[in-house]
Amino acid sequence: MNPGLRPRPGILDIQPYVGGNADLDDDAQIINLASNESALGPSPEAIVAYQAVGDSLHRYPDGSAAALRNTLGRLHGLDPAQIACGAGSDELLTLLGRAYAGPGDEIIYTAHGFLMYGLVTKGVGATPVVAPETDLTADVDKILALVTDKTRIVFLANPNNPTGTYLPRDEVERLRHGLPANVLLVLDAAYAEYISRNDYDAGNSLVDSTGNVVVTRTFSKIYGLAALRMGWAYCPPGVADILNRLRGPFNVSAPALAAAVAAANDVPHTDRVRTNNDIVLPGFLEACRKQGIEVTPAVANFALLRFGVTPGKDAAAAFEHLQANGILVRRMVPYGLPDCLRVTIGTQDEMDRVVGALNELLG
Repeated sequence: MNPGLRPRPGILDIQPYVGGNADLDDDAQIINLASNESALGPSPEAIVAYQAVGDSLHRYPDGSAAALRNTLGRLHGLDPAQIACGAGSDELLTLLGRAYAGPGDEIIYTAHGFLMYGLVTKGVGATPVVAPETDLTADVDKILALVTDKTRIVFLANPNNPTGTYLPRDEVERLRHGLPANVLLVLDAAYAEYISRNDYDAGNSLVDSTGNVVVTRTFSKIYGLAALRMGWAYCPPGVADILNRLRGPFNVSAPALAAAVAAANDVPHTDRVRTNNDIVLPGFLEACRKQGIEVTPAVANFALLRFGVTPGKDAAAAFEHLQANGILVRRMVPYGLPDCLRVTIGTQDEMDRVVGALNELLG
């Protein structure tokens, strides 16, 4: 390393993000439940739209993403001018960090929040402030107790990855009203489409009624477009303007835009993915409880499983045993949960294989 070339403070403190395993070395049929991807894959209409762009790959995409913003505005009842699109919601989170925080500032997120929040914070040279959780759930009072005159951003995943818990609408509103007007509240609603609870709201109404709330969304989860990296944010007009100034002029590709428009419009397919999750998730959680595994109440398309400390039956052993059976899940050591595994909810047959493998180990 050239000693004369020094990155900005905080960058060398970053541990690069490592996603879930995608394959195994052998030829066994793999069940990949490591990355919270869609159990049913993308909409067939999205695949057709993606393929149709193949003949025009020499053309630049629409830098304004107008077709997608208009589609999202129509489907969600939002002003398209307040929507900014990015290469996954990760890019939008990073741009928000760049825009509103830097050295000497503080960014708050919860103890078991999405790893990207720490990466964003260190990447812009700000100081991470980690709020304790209560029962693996964000605690509004504990977050507000950490707010200082240096606080610039609060990141809140709702529902949270990897714990699967969420804050009801009233608690999110209480958090917002407890924050100073110069602190940006970023509601990461990557899994919002999976929730159909009366007390949950992604936060769009808070964006409309305040000037310091942003809601980020993604096409990587229920829409099954993880490979294309497509995310969007609903923002106050001033924040949308800032994001559009910072982002690259062609930051999302034409195939991704075309597939996202088709996926968003294919409501029946989205409903099928949600229905599969609604049916399979409760049965899987109950089967795990019967095997003595502690499960966190889950509302998205994954489950957090907590194992005991008995050698050969702990989380590490369960991870290895599942992998030996061709099942990929995610260890939670980077999230400070070494006794836990996160398991994506797949099809009924896939989850039956998981339950069977766990029963071999624990039964």
